[in-house]
Amino acid sequence: MGSKIILGIFFAAMTFMFFYFAIKLIEMGYVLRHGKPYYVHFYWFKRKLSDKQKEILRTKFRFYNKLSEKNKHFFEHRVASFMIDKDFIGRGGLVITEEMKVLLAATAVMLTFGFRDFYIGLISKIVVYPTRFYSKSNDTYHKGEFNPKLKALVLSWEDFLKGFDVDDDNLNLGIHEFTHAIHINSIKERDISSTIFSDTFKELSEMLSKDELLRDRITSSKYFRTYAYTNQFEFLAVAIEHFIETPQEFENEFPKLYAKIKQMLNFNYAGY
Repeated sequence: MGSKIILGIFFAAMTFMFFYFAIKLIEMGYVLRHGKPYYVHFYWFKRKLSDKQKEILRTKFRFYNKLSEKNKHFFEHRVASFMIDKDFIGRGGLVITEEMKVLLAATAVMLTFGFRDFYIGLISKIVVYPTRFYSKSNDTYHKGEFNPKLKALVLSWEDFLKGFDVDDDNLNLGIHEFTHAIHINSIKERDISSTIFSDTFKELSEMLSKDELLRDRITSSKYFRTYAYTNQFEFLAVAIEHFIETPQEFENEFPKLYAKIKQMLNFNYAGY
């Protein structure tokens, strides 16, 4: 009797593994053909935000207001889940408020809204200072930084808010620093969305290295600020700031570059 049970468990496990890898294989084929996951939003249950938290999104977060009602519910679930998953820590006398948590989580969720796994596993804590803070990494004052070893995203709240005061100046500290975290996380993780992000970034880098005319057009256009040319990581962070804040201008100026970033983020929402 015992051997039959063990044999049954073995065959059940083998059957599960067969179907699991078969589904993975089918989805990889779909990704290779379409450049996106087969599905993004599927939840056994959806977490809800309080009325106060939803009001913060309605009054302070433009992207949320551009979503369909169905996607707003998905967005709210992800914001609520992200806030539960991360530790929010105030420094320099700053007290973390509900508004801070909602806006920080909403920024991360916006950038990963086309991802199946939206948690950005390399972030475990978000540290917020009132203004610029002293960083031991290079002995200077920063507006923001991401430390993958400590799994910490660190931001100046004053400068984070400035990023949303003017929503078409292509300067947004939250988008910039979360992009760095997503980028490094995509290199380390192997979920389907991280794979698409990192593989498409390689395609983008190769495109820029081979297309001298495109490189010259980018640098001569002055569309991207000079800081974008510091390195590949900074270029991507600045490019995604532009993608989020001035998508129509970006697409008109550099359609091939815009298409690659849209594919990286799997961004088919709110008119992008």
